[in-house]
Amino acid sequence: MDQLMAMLDEGKLDTSLADGFSSEQLVEVKPPEPSNMTKQREDAVVESIQVLNHLATMKAKVQDSRDEALKVRELVDLLFVDDPISEDQLAELKDGFKVLKSFAQNNLRYLEAREQAENARKILDEALGK
Repeated sequence: MDQLMAMLDEGKLDTSLADGFSSEQLVEVKPPEPSNMTKQREDAVVESIQVLNHLATMKAKVQDSRDEALKVRELVDLLFVDDPISEDQLAELKDGFKVLKSFAQNNLRYLEAREQAENARKILDEALGK
C-alpha cells in the first residue's frame, strides 16, 4: 500500500480514476515466507551473536581485574618462603583473596565462553559468506 501511495504521489500512476481504485483492481504481493532451513540458520546466527556477546563480556571482566589479581598472586608466593611477611602484606593478601577468587572464576568462565564462541564464529562467518 505504501508503494502504491508513493507511486501515486510521484505521478507514476494515473490518478484520474472517476471512482478511485476498487479492491478488485489492487493486488497485494507479499514476500515469500522463509523456508524452515533459513529460519533455523537465522536462529543459529542470533544464538551465535549472543554467545559472542557473552564472550566479550567475560573478556572485559577478566581484563578489568587481571592486574590486581596478578599483584595478589605474587603475594601468595610469599606464603611459601621462610622469610617473614609484613603486617601490611598480610592484610593486603587477605583483602586480595576476594579479587583473586573473582578473577580466577571469571577467567575459567572466559575460557569456556571462548571455546563455545569458536563454533559461533564459524556460524557467523558462514552466514556472512566468508
